[in-house]
Amino acid sequence: MERRNDTRDAATAPAQPPSEVVHDRFWAQDLRSAIRCAAVLLGLLLLIDWGAGTITALRALLWTTLAVLLFLVLYPTRVSVSEGRLVARGLRGTRRVRTDHLVSVRCLDGVGQRLVLRDSFGARVEIDPRVLVANPPLWHRLDEDARVSARRGSLSCGATALRRVSARIDRETARTVFKVSGLD
Repeated sequence: MERRNDTRDAATAPAQPPSEVVHDRFWAQDLRSAIRCAAVLLGLLLLIDWGAGTITALRALLWTTLAVLLFLVLYPTRVSVSEGRLVARGLRGTRRVRTDHLVSVRCLDGVGQRLVLRDSFGARVEIDPRVLVANPPLWHRLDEDARVSARRGSLSCGATALRRVSARIDRETARTVFKVSGLD
C-alpha cells in the first residue's frame, strides 16, 4: 500500500468534523454603527460647508474621502469560533488560528486592547477582547480549546492572559445578573 504525501497546510485542514459555529452576535450592530458614524460625519461636514457657502466638488470629494476613511477605521472584525478553530474576517482578509493547537496567547495593552492568538502552525489572529466579553458562547468555545492546548503542552505562554479575560468576563456577567435582578 502506497502512502500519499498530503501537502495541505495543517492550519487550514479541518480540526475535526464540522461542529457548531458560534458567531459574534453584535457584529451587524457594530457594522451599522460604523456606517452611521461615517454618514453623520459626512453629513455634518457637507452641511457646514454648504452653510458657509464654500462647498465645491473638490471639497465634497475630500469630505467623502474622510468619511470613508473613518468607516474603514471603525469597520468591525467578524469573529467566529468552532471546535478547534477561530476565524477573524476583516478588511485585511480572513485569518484563522487552530485553537486546539495554541502556542501563545498575549494581551496587548494600549489605546485599543488586542488579544493575540498564535498556533503551532504559525497562524496568528488578533481580536478585541470585548468581542469575547460580549459573547460568552465565543469565550466558552475558545476557553475549552485553550484548555485542550494546555493539556497537550503546546500552550507555552498565555495562561495569565486567559485568566485576565476570564476574570473580566466573570465580572461583566455578574454585573449583568445584578442589573437584571435589580440588585445593582
